[in-house]
Amino acid sequence: MRSKRYKKLPEKTENLNSELIEKLLPTIKKNCTTKFDESVDLSLQINNKQKKGEINIRTVVNLPGGTGKSVKVAVVCEENKTSEAKNAGADLIGGDEFIDRIKNGEMNFEKLICTPSMMIKLSKLGKVLGPKGLMPNPKLGSVTEDLNKAIKDAKSGQAEIRNDKDGNIGVSIGKKSFNDDQLIKNFNAILDALEKEKSNNTLKGDLIRSAFITSTMGISYKLKLSKTI
Repeated sequence: MRSKRYKKLPEKTENLNSELIEKLLPTIKKNCTTKFDESVDLSLQINNKQKKGEINIRTVVNLPGGTGKSVKVAVVCEENKTSEAKNAGADLIGGDEFIDRIKNGEMNFEKLICTPSMMIKLSKLGKVLGPKGLMPNPKLGSVTEDLNKAIKDAKSGQAEIRNDKDGNIGVSIGKKSFNDDQLIKNFNAILDALEKEKSNNTLKGDLIRSAFITSTMGISYKLKLSKTI
């Protein structure tokens, strides 16, 4: 059953031609008719089937316009690193005893950062943290000695870009309340990250097969990418 609110939104947008993000943002915001601050989201499909195997993308990108979300960051580190983590703004900090609490199901955080030496102990919780996407990863900057940078990056606004087995990527570029310039800067940062991933994977042809933009409770529009990736 579609709500009365949803029925008032435009229909058959799938028949429209793709447009640049600059033109679509006013329409996307106009369709945000709920009472909460909806997210503006991208849905991308990549050409992940290649002769040399599938293309798997997993990276993080710092969004210059922020995410509009408050991220609860936990840190697993040695005792001599706790002051650095606290000063950088970590919400939860601990060592061996914290790992035991995580093992027992205490995972009231959105981001987990770990020092390399503690990662050896934390890696045993792969079956607990992995399915929730919380396992720290050196490639994503969440296994590091530089806790100050990792925590501040996580707090200031990071987006994880990761495709599923069908080659789909879903990522938010901000909130309806953001001005267009913020959203466009975040969008361009994601395109830059994808362009880098294309180079790393030595992919032939375009990386992105299709792109759509929508809001949390809105409808999607075909998106024309301003860069060839």
